[in-house]
Amino acid sequence: MNSRFASGMRSNLDDAILAVAPKSDSSWDHIDDAPFDFERRRASVLVGRRDERQMITKGAPEALLALCTDIEQSDGKVVPLNDATRKIILNFFENKSREGLRLLGIAQRPMSPDCSKIVPEDEVALTFVGCATFLDPPKATARGAVARLVNADISVKIVSGDSAPVVSHLVEMLGIPARGILAGDEIDTLTDRALADRAVATDLFVRISPEQKGRIVRALSLSGNTVGFLGDGINDATAIHAADVGLSVEGGTDVAREAADIILLAPDLSVLADGVSEGRRTYANIMKYVRMSTSSNFGNMLSMALASLALPFLPLTPLQILFNNLLYDFSEIGIPFDTGDEATLARPQAWNINSVLGFTLIMGPLSSLFDFATFALLELGFKADVDVFRTAWFAESIATQILVIFVIRTAQRAWTSRPNRILVWTSLGALAVALSVALTPIGRFAGFVPPPMPILVAIAGITVAYLAAAEALKPLAMR
Repeated sequence: MNSRFASGMRSNLDDAILAVAPKSDSSWDHIDDAPFDFERRRASVLVGRRDERQMITKGAPEALLALCTDIEQSDGKVVPLNDATRKIILNFFENKSREGLRLLGIAQRPMSPDCSKIVPEDEVALTFVGCATFLDPPKATARGAVARLVNADISVKIVSGDSAPVVSHLVEMLGIPARGILAGDEIDTLTDRALADRAVATDLFVRISPEQKGRIVRALSLSGNTVGFLGDGINDATAIHAADVGLSVEGGTDVAREAADIILLAPDLSVLADGVSEGRRTYANIMKYVRMSTSSNFGNMLSMALASLALPFLPLTPLQILFNNLLYDFSEIGIPFDTGDEATLARPQAWNINSVLGFTLIMGPLSSLFDFATFALLELGFKADVDVFRTAWFAESIATQILVIFVIRTAQRAWTSRPNRILVWTSLGALAVALSVALTPIGRFAGFVPPPMPILVAIAGITVAYLAAAEALKPLAMR
């Protein structure tokens, strides 16, 4: 009758009760109710028939038992609730909770025949009837998903309205390396600063109210953490909104979904673990593009500027520069498909402009150094004419620009990390087009001429030397 008549929030427990319970006595009518709230953690209904009035209350068993003065025995007889019996019942609660069962306490109280309204203050001198027990096991995929999150250097914390034994049993089932436990009653005694210190070192939070969930999230943020919170109920909305990344699921309540930044279409933690992995891979690929572009552009502009001062002609014509940029950009189309180093995917990443600047100031001048070596070799060694000079430098520039991606795409040795096939095809394909145009009669429209074989061999040697130097300096640049 309580689950059928109670107004306010409906829960999965109510649905479970109504799905299996026999039809309630139709002679009882609903008169009034005191809806559930997270401070009381219980709900009451007033039902009546003829001159009889009865208040039926269900809620968190420990809190409900504290309001009871009597107990209904198995034969239906009501007797006073003494300390010995109360202790037995509390032990029963704890034992069932340790088995992973969620308990819902049930109590009742006869009311005066003329009673037509109840308030939370009427929830006193109750007769304890018993408990309904529920099994709410985690999904089969939850253990593996939690393990993936932990291995990804993400601290997994459980913030629950359930009792400590229930949460502890869940932690054991999921294999979470949990540290410490903090109850809602204790949280109420802590300042925000004190809670921030405790929250970082605590992984299990029990008997937590919605407002306390929000305080925990804000406390973790106050300590410098990036906090994600996943929840699907009305009681989770405050924490979802307070988190840096609020998550809910498609089947969650409207309030939870409206407060969320991300809604998981599949209610499975594996989706979250997949999202973290994909996000880190995407970030790693963005950094590859940023490093490649900034260092290459810095080196090219430095080389072009200094060469223009030293040479009596432009090192490349505007058309040749545009052709270089077009093919270079095409070669990078495959970067988003590339994989990431295990070490990169295993920990959170954060944008750091200083690391980009440091990388650019090392790899950019390195590129220019080999450009200058090319200039000197062509101008002083081979006495190349203008068209041959431009063709040879174009070939060296585009080859070093494109091939260096295989060096800087990974913090490991380049030959130990296999790039994605799409990146290989776009890079080598762009290089093949560039060299086919520049080194054959096809390129005459852009001012290219086929250089002599000794120059081509020298350019190939400079390219190999540059890649070797980039591989040697890469650890310093990435550090």
